Amino acid sequence: MNVIDRLLAPLAPGFVAERMRARAVIQAYEAARPTRTHKAKGDPRSADVALQQAGKSLRDQCRWLDNNHDVVTGIFDRLEERVVGGAGIAVEPLVLDLAGDVHLAFCAQLKAAWAEWSLRPETAGELTRPQMEQLMVRTWLRDGEGLAQKIMGPVANYTHLTQVPFALELLEPDYLPMEANDQSKGITQGIERDAWRRVKAFHLLKSHPGDLMNGFYQQTKRVEADRIIHIAYRKRIGQNRGVPLLHSALIRLADIKDYEESERVAARISAAMAFYIKKGEPQDYNAENAGERRGTFPIAPGMVFDDLAPGEDIGMFESNRPNPFLESFRNGMLRCVAAAGRSAYSTIARSYDGTYSAQRQELVEAQLGYDLLQHQFIDYWCRPTYRTFVQIAIAAGVIRVPPDVDQQTILSAVYQGPVMPWINPVHEANAWEALVEGGFADEAEVARARGRNPQELKKSRASEIKHNREEGLVFSSDAYHQFYGKNGGANGQPSQTEKPDGADGNGRRRSAGAE
Repeated sequence: MNVIDRLLAPLAPGFVAERMRARAVIQAYEAARPTRTHKAKGDPRSADVALQQAGKSLRDQCRWLDNNHDVVTGIFDRLEERVVGGAGIAVEPLVLDLAGDVHLAFCAQLKAAWAEWSLRPETAGELTRPQMEQLMVRTWLRDGEGLAQKIMGPVANYTHLTQVPFALELLEPDYLPMEANDQSKGITQGIERDAWRRVKAFHLLKSHPGDLMNGFYQQTKRVEADRIIHIAYRKRIGQNRGVPLLHSALIRLADIKDYEESERVAARISAAMAFYIKKGEPQDYNAENAGERRGTFPIAPGMVFDDLAPGEDIGMFESNRPNPFLESFRNGMLRCVAAAGRSAYSTIARSYDGTYSAQRQELVEAQLGYDLLQHQFIDYWCRPTYRTFVQIAIAAGVIRVPPDVDQQTILSAVYQGPVMPWINPVHEANAWEALVEGGFADEAEVARARGRNPQELKKSRASEIKHNREEGLVFSSDAYHQFYGKNGGANGQPSQTEKPDGADGNGRRRSAGAE
């Protein structure tokens, strides 16, 4: 106990005990002790308090970089491609009948209605569902969150654009004011919660605060939680609002942009300078022999300059621009940005040098980050949207539920986003074939791994094979026709004496060297 603690002990023993306890912790953990080289910075604030002070600034900075920095634009473009893709998140209904089998007829009915709704799913009628999902993914990852209000059934002054009376009103996070706080009503940053932190309602502005003539002082309207889809990128337990994906890389990205701009300006200035005239010593000149001041000179190939005064000489600029270390420095910075943005360095830098193994390893590791974001987007956005659509479609009578459908599986579906591309298609196709033959995978899994709907693939294959047989076309993909139809015995069964080369009696291909 030091002198200060001895003096305070009679007056505030609890405070002194806390000081001694903190001192013991610092002595036990070296990393907790502030030193000249280790500042031991910390943030004891809650997630909500930290975002209350920094959330809007982070969001505005990310938007500015997305508008003005090509690297950031490329990051969010690639995240759109890998999380949602050009075709959006595919939804494959998997409704079962009472026997436990997939009810193909009802699933086809659901898929047809979903495809029709996907043409104009949002209230303005300007975006298709894939375009809407791409825009929402960009808003979610760039701004940290995004919102949509569900417009369900008849609504005053609005006409639904699809057969199913359901639409989404897309909203930027600015509509949810960060400064809307009322602890007496359980409202924190525009979100109203109960004692168990369950969301009860959202308090939204009636117009965007950044629009002209709207002003910053607007009244909010209370919207029940079941009418709002709120997708947020959270990093801490109990975090109320979302934080931008690139929040930890903003300073680095700003430094990269400023440094590249400085190097570009320096290179342009260096390229624009050709030579300069040295005028000798100052004592060699006076007001009488100074002559006229020269301005700029037009320079052309083969030019000879012979207008030098006595004592003058021509000096040439030595250009060391662009900086030869610019690329290595920039690439090192971009590797750190890629780590913060759950992306691949080669994708951000557009540099695809390296061996096959290195590219494959980077692709596999980056795909884990894309898959995580993809599943979050499905959980936050796609699944609530699809389930609401099915319920409203049934309630509106657009979809009729057959009596043999298992009611507990009506909302069941498989959600499929973009899959990892193949670097070596031959090797990967052979691997999938071996897994299916060995019973460790099925055909549906292979189809989904390639971004295809298994049911649609089988229908397409059946139609294609039927047409080929009718036209007398035989391809290696039609193994049944090749082995049974052409070489088979009576009733289309395989002949016991004539077997196709490379196949056994069951129509399966034999491996090389099989007897």
